Amino acid sequence: MKLLVIGGGAREHALCRALSLDPDVTSLHCAPGNAGIAEIAELHAVDPLDGAAVAELAAELGVQLVVIGPEAPLVAGVADAVRARGIPCFGPSREAAQLEGSKAFAKDVMAAAGVPTARSYVCTTPEEVDVALGAFGPPYVVKDDGLAAGKGVVVTEELDTARIHALACDRVVIEEYLDGPEVSLFAITDGETVLPLQPAQDFKRAYDEDEGPNTGGMGAYSPLPWADPKLVDEVLETVLQPTVDEMRHRGTPFSGLLYAGLAITSRGVRVIEFNARFGDPETQVVLARLKTPLASVLLNAATGSLHDEPSLRWSDDAAVTVVIASHNYPGTPRTGDPIEGLDAVNDDPHAYVLHAGTRREPDGRVVSAGGRVLSVTAAGPDLATARERAYARVARIHLDGSHHRTDIAYAAAQDIATAQSS
Repeated sequence: MKLLVIGGGAREHALCRALSLDPDVTSLHCAPGNAGIAEIAELHAVDPLDGAAVAELAAELGVQLVVIGPEAPLVAGVADAVRARGIPCFGPSREAAQLEGSKAFAKDVMAAAGVPTARSYVCTTPEEVDVALGAFGPPYVVKDDGLAAGKGVVVTEELDTARIHALACDRVVIEEYLDGPEVSLFAITDGETVLPLQPAQDFKRAYDEDEGPNTGGMGAYSPLPWADPKLVDEVLETVLQPTVDEMRHRGTPFSGLLYAGLAITSRGVRVIEFNARFGDPETQVVLARLKTPLASVLLNAATGSLHDEPSLRWSDDAAVTVVIASHNYPGTPRTGDPIEGLDAVNDDPHAYVLHAGTRREPDGRVVSAGGRVLSVTAAGPDLATARERAYARVARIHLDGSHHRTDIAYAAAQDIATAQSS
């Protein structure tokens, strides 16, 4: 099978890595890719947002499947352009991708489907903003209605901060604060059948102990030893399947990866948001644990044949990923800094590096080219071992001015250790 993956971040590197290990994959291409992906796939220079160009490339290469990684091409309708050329595509249509592209649209779908979520107001005027903020009180949760690369959400105790963010958006969703830990749960769907993956937890804040600004994600781990064993079944029944069914009933079937961001509140599971693609950095740890070859699963989803897919197989190992970010991330990152120590990591059977914002210079050096630069991913028989292996490899990588969190999966690993010793 010949495949083309669209995107150039660590999520796409994780997808390419999983696909490269699939014996059914005979040829793997990526556009535009990055320095790490170039080691396992043939790269092509194409604008991921240009549906016609992506479709033309897929046709020229003769691929059997296109996999779209990032959200922006999906919202731009790139999947529609690919399918219009008669090529199967893993990723929702422009209309269906509005589940991520518009938080107001997602709220409307959830209301119609009976999906549990936070109460909210959609606001377009300063007067509506003030009413909504007054109705909920602190902590204030303010979400830009459109795409914001995971950084359009402000959660704050400060009314002025919440109001400033709200007024900076054309349309904003203001909602009640949801208590409890957050969980990311992915599901692959062909628009009818829904196949859930294993849950993960990511870390959005830039610094340890959840301090600092929101980011696109600074690390993740899976499995979640503290979660209810019935969580996946519950979310499938109350969130994922009803949402997919509602989208189909509306005439805009959702085919691809449905990502439910969840809060495990004192009142039960509530949906924080939907995404229309694999999440980053959760994909890195979820795919690290997936034993089922990935290509046929994605192809079956793209061709409406997911009902033929047997249950997914998973490793019992835990996985942890730690993001190494550029100087000043999530502000304007400094780029062009050389990355040293990558070869020292590649010789470890339990840990590997997934590139996010990197490029290879003419002299062969790999340099930073974005905010999140690398994801160091490691597996182990338990979370403590996996995180120890991940951080040991992080320590061998040098990127001037970079930063990373030191507490990824720490609390979960400590809870297990405490339970085992008691």
